[in-house]
Amino acid sequence: MIIYGLKNCDVVRKARKALPEARMHDVRDAPLDRDTLVEFMAVFPDTLVNKRSTAWRKLTEEERANDPIALLQAYPALMKRPLIATGAKLYLGWSAETERAMLADQKPEAR
Repeated sequence: MIIYGLKNCDVVRKARKALPEARMHDVRDAPLDRDTLVEFMAVFPDTLVNKRSTAWRKLTEEERANDPIALLQAYPALMKRPLIATGAKLYLGWSAETERAMLADQKPEAR
């Protein structure tokens, strides 16, 4: 399990506390490559770029019109956090709903 985000982000800290076995990938310290961002964007096309963030508000209209992948590469803090990868499944954000969905997906199937 990998948690993608910023190590200083409060929401990421909550996810890390709840998921102590997860490995942390700080997207500012180790930026994501284009292929990984394309994969994430395919799953979360409308929500991966956090348009409610301070980083987004600081961008000019011209910058906001750029390709979302290029924006995320240039400004890693624009990514909604955390993005959690558990095998083949991806989760975006951290809430009680996300935590429930992860727990439900990790339960062994009843026989």
